[in-house]
Amino acid sequence: MCVAVPGKITTVTENNAEVDFCGVRRSVSLDLVPSAKKNDYVLVHAGFAIQVLGSEEAEETLRLFREIYANEKR
Repeated sequence: MCVAVPGKITTVTENNAEVDFCGVRRSVSLDLVPSAKKNDYVLVHAGFAIQVLGSEEAEETLRLFREIYANEKR
């Protein structure tokens, strides 16, 4: 199973971005979504941004991830 995770772009340098995943920052390729810019939410899989997300959709997905994580800790 593969999971893509939403994150928020904090900086863009050429075709790469630093993306914040709930406090964890990683370098991500923007080759597949060259229109992505700072403060956009992107869906990331295997180091590549594969889709730009609306902020509401991204926030809802992150909320669900937090809920799943909290339930697994019980």
